[in-house]
Amino acid sequence: MRCLNSVVLMLALAFASAFSLAQENAEQTTSEPDRVQVSDSEARARVEGLQEPLYNPFVERYVLDELKQLRSEMAQQRVELTEKIVDRQVESIDRGVNYATNTITYFFYLIAGVSSILVLVGWTSVRDIKERMNKIADEEVGKLVSTYEKRLEAIEKQLTQKTRHIDANREEIEKTQEVHALWLRAAQETMPANKIAVYDQILDVRPLDCEALTYKADEVLELGEVQWAINLCQQALAIDPDNAHAFYQLACAKTMLGNYDQAIHYLSETLERSESYRETMMDDPALEPLHELAEFKQLLTSSPVES
Repeated sequence: MRCLNSVVLMLALAFASAFSLAQENAEQTTSEPDRVQVSDSEARARVEGLQEPLYNPFVERYVLDELKQLRSEMAQQRVELTEKIVDRQVESIDRGVNYATNTITYFFYLIAGVSSILVLVGWTSVRDIKERMNKIADEEVGKLVSTYEKRLEAIEKQLTQKTRHIDANREEIEKTQEVHALWLRAAQETMPANKIAVYDQILDVRPLDCEALTYKADEVLELGEVQWAINLCQQALAIDPDNAHAFYQLACAKTMLGNYDQAIHYLSETLERSESYRETMMDDPALEPLHELAEFKQLLTSSPVES
């Protein structure tokens, strides 16, 4: 705000100076009788043709005075700020000295009071006082050590458990990645024997993988090993009794053996657990011998059981 006022004042003074000079020039012009009267347009042209303002020295002088005033004020403010900082530091030092003096005084008072109490209680010798203090200190230190030992032991157990949990998760992640890669590899294989080899690798990593067992049973049926496929499906059902894919593969195996009644039974068990196999049953070549059976047709046309 002060700078703005200074600029406004400078401009006002400059305009006032220019106006006074112009007025003096006009009076000089009118006072000379032998000069020809100048028109407004010529006067304006002369004024516009001026190369330098007439008030530059005055403005520069004013600016220099303002700068000098500002420097003086800044120096004064610096001196005042330094004095305040020194006063604050002196106050802080005095306060610290007073605090230290009071602390030491109270400490000696405390020692004198404790000594008086000990003398009144019956500890008349310095040796007894020292021994009792050492004993009390040892007991307190022992309690603290035992407490922190228990805490450290508990922390160590927690860290051990968390480390084991992290290791187990890491191993599980590695197994999952490996199994995922094997499933991708199995999807790329076209020969049943190659797929069976990949499923065996999955079962080596996860022996209780029902999905790998049932898909392996599917490929085994492609090779005509019906009994082998039945054993694989029974292993899967022992792990997961509600595995719909295992029941479906058993139905396919029983159809290949000619046990149509058991095949129909396993298909009904499949549909009870998953209705998505209904369309697969109609298009699966392994179940073509069942298409003409009334039980199979009834099984296909029956409505899903509401859970």
